[in-house]
Amino acid sequence: MFKKILIANRGEIALRIIRACHEMGIAAVAVYSDVDRASLHVRKADEAYPIGSAAASESYLNIGKILDAARRSGADAVHPGYGFLSENPGFALACAEARVKFIGPTAASMQAMASKTRARQAMEKAGLPFVPGTLRGLESLEQAQQVAAKIGYPLMLKAAAGGGGKGMRLVPSGDELKSALDAARSEAQRAFGEGEVYIEKAILNPRHIEMQIVADELGNTVYLGERECSIQRRHQKVLEEAPSPIVDPELRRRMGEVAVRAAQSASYTNAGTVEFLLDQPENDRFGNHRPRNFYFLEMNTRLQVEHPVTELVTGLDLVHLQIRIAAGEKLPFKQEDLTLRGHAMECRIYAEDPDNHYFPSPGKISLLQEPSGPGIRLDSGIYEGWSVPIDYDPLLAKLIAYGADRDQAISHLSRALQEYFVGGITTNISLFQRILSDENFRAARLDTGFLDRLWKQIEMRAAERAEATEAEVAALAAGLFAALGANGVTGPNAALPASSAAERSNWKRTGRREALH
Repeated sequence: MFKKILIANRGEIALRIIRACHEMGIAAVAVYSDVDRASLHVRKADEAYPIGSAAASESYLNIGKILDAARRSGADAVHPGYGFLSENPGFALACAEARVKFIGPTAASMQAMASKTRARQAMEKAGLPFVPGTLRGLESLEQAQQVAAKIGYPLMLKAAAGGGGKGMRLVPSGDELKSALDAARSEAQRAFGEGEVYIEKAILNPRHIEMQIVADELGNTVYLGERECSIQRRHQKVLEEAPSPIVDPELRRRMGEVAVRAAQSASYTNAGTVEFLLDQPENDRFGNHRPRNFYFLEMNTRLQVEHPVTELVTGLDLVHLQIRIAAGEKLPFKQEDLTLRGHAMECRIYAEDPDNHYFPSPGKISLLQEPSGPGIRLDSGIYEGWSVPIDYDPLLAKLIAYGADRDQAISHLSRALQEYFVGGITTNISLFQRILSDENFRAARLDTGFLDRLWKQIEMRAAERAEATEAEVAALAAGLFAALGANGVTGPNAALPASSAAERSNWKRTGRREALH
């Protein structure tokens, strides 16, 4: 087993790994940029090393500086967390050359799945289902037009590299193909340094289901059940749950077996996630119920942000498993040993304003009241008095609830959101309160367009309230004008009668017009 692990990350995931190390009797080493000097992960680690300025390229993305910190600390392994270098084959290879164990898949496995086009080629070779489209990047607009004519609109343009919705465009018709292709390529180039884009048939309003897998270095691979990740904004996950309320045991088995085959096709080891799109069931023209089809989307070659929900329903610690697998240990269970119990749900708490186009909200946390109690887990990287930097992803914490069933998990999570308060900055806590109170969410009527529809409803109700308020103000103004006329007052600077002045004062205080007695 390892003696010392360096965590090449920051925030709540660095803390999560530090805690796992301490539970296993392993020393934990943190790294930090200039703006993270006072961060909680630095305080909780056994050792901490500065690695540069706030810019990620000068710190958390700088392979040389991170491996130098590993050398100076004497760490014999590196855990990348998620984000930053976690899916960078060059980093995994550099760790191997430095004789520091990378806690994750090999560079070769990562390369096989890092590019979505290469992954699609591998899935075709393995005979696994994937969304119709191109297996390689588009070379020209003419080629895109030919593919579009074959598979039909609407379609999706996607960057071959990276994730997070960058370089992705929905194209409803041929008139928008050129502009969408130019935009997708440009955004992919800026985000990932690579402008390769490919086409997929757009599956409208699908459910986004992902399957957690783990594989040891002795050839054993198992799936740990699925997560429902359909609540998204701009193709980024917002709220996740396990198990999916729509997946039955037979569908779980089918998807799990495909996920295992996908991982084995790339000789994958450690923890990973195979993502699928699941179309919505419908009746065919004869009135027969059509079974759900699922399609391979991509594989994430790292630990996922939403891994806690799987931990809660399986009783497994995924970070412990990652470390033990990297140390050469065999998986301590087989597929038939695994059982899902209860229901778990996770909210990603961000420093951003959902009412202002999710604008980031950096700043000092002046007051922090964190939820607790039955069924609540909080993976947090913040504390009262800490300043949230603007330089990185604004994820502050993950609020996770567990219950005997989905309804109880929602009840626990709703109560915890009411207890949660972060002062001094704006967060998206109110967004989750809206989601959890929505009748469609509670009924598990979900798809990837859910949040867009919910937001439109919220905006429509806000507009209706604004119109009602304007009408009430107009009625009040008319009443005041009539009162002025009845008292013989016509000049704009004339004093109001006592009753009218009192009425205006009452309006300012209560926001409504009331009879005065």
